[in-house]
Parts: sequence; structure tokens; C-alpha cells
Amino acid sequence: MKYDIKNLSLAKKGKLRIEWANEYMKVLESVRGRFRKEKPLKDLNIACCLHVTTETANLAFTLKEGGANVVVCASNPLSTQDDVAASMVKDFRIATFAIKGEDNKTYYKHIESVLDTKPNITMDDGADLVSMIHKTKKYLARDIIGGTEETTTGVVRLKNLDKNGILMYPIIAVNDANTKHLFDNRYGTGQSTIDGIIRATNILLAGSNFVVCGYGWCGRGVATRSRGMGANVIIVETDPLKALEAVMDGYTVMPIKDAARIGDLFVTLTGNTSVIRKEHFEAMKDGAIISNSGHFNVELDIPELEKMSKKKRKVREFVDEYTLRNGRRINLLGEGRLVNLAAAEGHPASVMDMSFANQALSCEYIVKNYKKLGKKVYKVPEFIDKDIAKLKLNSLGVKIDTLTKEQEKYLDSWELGT
Repeated sequence: MKYDIKNLSLAKKGKLRIEWANEYMKVLESVRGRFRKEKPLKDLNIACCLHVTTETANLAFTLKEGGANVVVCASNPLSTQDDVAASMVKDFRIATFAIKGEDNKTYYKHIESVLDTKPNITMDDGADLVSMIHKTKKYLARDIIGGTEETTTGVVRLKNLDKNGILMYPIIAVNDANTKHLFDNRYGTGQSTIDGIIRATNILLAGSNFVVCGYGWCGRGVATRSRGMGANVIIVETDPLKALEAVMDGYTVMPIKDAARIGDLFVTLTGNTSVIRKEHFEAMKDGAIISNSGHFNVELDIPELEKMSKKKRKVREFVDEYTLRNGRRINLLGEGRLVNLAAAEGHPASVMDMSFANQALSCEYIVKNYKKLGKKVYKVPEFIDKDIAKLKLNSLGVKIDTLTKEQEKYLDSWELGT
């Protein structure tokens, strides 16, 4: 088995952490039990470009138990947990190509290594697998029956391929499932982003001016958690509806040029490029902290920050201090990569439980239905979304009501009213 990881001797620690995460992933565990018996993915090659974490290890093992040949690479150069990668190779016999801190050349070499397995299904977090196939490896598409996409940024890229009529195979947007974005993005990103910031800096959020760029589900989660810790939260938005919602939720809303002057800490979660750039760096106060929790580090114009600075030094493990020519300092967390994964451990396993159950069940759905699917981006089927919600409630020991026959009839009719 081919692989490229940091150190195989880290496997023992990684296996313990994978087992710990599994304790909080009861939905995925349930799916795995059925997959083990039914083998719905038998003999399929599944190529995964995901954050290599404890939760991803449990997903990969579930796919393998379903009969698939699974190979995994990192979807971000700083998100890999090296001990987990080691355990995936040694204990679970899953080919893994991921090293925390790998340079761009190695990152794309690892993607190519995954694609060399000639996948039948692709599983992306950011659409880098799909992008490489469409740019330089189009011949692979003839053997691919479908794919899945985990995150907002990737779904945006895929929908652009779809819109332009050049998407080469059907892809299910796992990110758009209610049991994904309503929970993973809001509660997972909300908690893990704050976790990453605090681990990196050990600062007190209470009383600080905390600028959140983007009020999608991820931004809402971060705003809620930071306000809960006593921060004065400022929202930056370009969408008038989201901005209005932020106002109605009780936040201060203003343009980034105004927020730049008063913010103590900044986090971007927009999926767009150059959200914080030269003119904003120039306006920031001495000691301002900038971070990103969107998928790619392009949300912060780091090349421009490098040009503007006369000195750079690492003041803490995940903090680079840039001294501008006027003497003011700006602190960048986690090299601008996803701060929740660069400086912490990513989402709690209990929310990734639902996200990765969506991934596994979407793969099964593709296998059963690919002949009927066009070359488009699809939502996760509603029945999968609801089944996952039911399984999650069961795992939490929560029971809910069911409709009576009278209520079902009422909802299905148009004649009945007042």
C-alpha cells in the first residue's frame, strides 16, 4: 500500500484519539454497522480529499467497511493531524497522503496520488479533486459515477461548473443538507473557531471588539459564541438580507473599512477573496489579530501584508507578528489557514457525526441511482436528511411526537380550513 505521512510511529496516539471521536459519532457508527453487513460500496474506488482528522478517519473506515477501496489526502496543508494519518495507514490500512504543514507542491502531489487510483467516486472538501480532474485529468471522468462535496466553498465552485455546463459527473452537495449546515457550520464552526483563536493567543474575548466577516451559517455560529463570551461583536456583510438579519439579531453592522479601525480581533468566513486587504491593514490598531475560518486562506490578502511589513517573527506557535513600516503590528493566526484546524482540532466529533453520515449515505445513494442522475449538483435527498436527524435524536435519548392520521389528512388536504 502506498502512502505519504509524517511518521508511522505516531499511530498508537492517533488510534486512541480516533476511538475517542467514535464514541461521539453514534449515527456514523450505526451506518457503519449496516455497511459492514450489506457492502453497498463493494469494489468501488473512493478518492477522498478531506481534512485528515479523527472524524475523517471514522468516515474512511465506514466507507471501507462498506466494501470500498478508500484513499485519502488532505484538503488543507495545515489541517492534518499527523498521528491520525499514521493510524489510518497502520491500523486501518487506508492509503493516506497527508502531512501537516506540507508545501503547495506536496499538497498537489498528494491530490495526484489519490487520483492515480482511478476513482469511481470523489469526496471533496473544497472541490480541489474535482478541479484537478476538470483541468488536467478529464480522462478520469469516464470511470466516475458521482461525487460529494463537504463545504460551502466547494459547492460554490461546483455550481459554477454546473452553471457553465461543464460539470463532468453528478455531485451531491452534502454541505446543503440541513443536518450538515445547520449544525456543522453553526455549532461546529462556531465553537471550533473560538477554540482555535483562544488556543493560539490565550486572549480574553470579553470586552474586545470582535469583527466577524460574513454572516452565513458559519459566521452566525462564531458571532453567537463570541458574544456569549462577552465580546462586542461587529458583523461585516455584502448581502443586504444577511446584514439585515444581523441587525435584527442585535449585532452592530458596518463596512470593513470602518470595522478595521476599531476591531481588536478579526475572523473571515465568507468563501471569497481579499476580504481583508491593504487598506484595511493600514487602518488597523497596533496589535490587531487577524484570522480566517473560511476554506481557503485567500480571504486575507497575506501577500500584500508581507509587502507592507518591515519585519515578521513567530511570537507563539500559531501566531506570526507582522511589523508594518509605521511600527504598528498585526498578528496573523495559523498562516491564514482555517484557524479551527490549524491551531485546534476542528469540529467536535458529535457534529461531524451528522456531516459524515451524510457523506456515507450520499455515496450509497449515488451507487443506487447514478444511472438516473445528470451531470449536475444535487441536494442530499430529503429522506437521508431526516433519517440522520432521527438517528441523532435516538443517540441523544430524545423522543418526539408523530402526526396522528387526522393531522396527516389535514396537512394533505386543501378543502379543510377554519
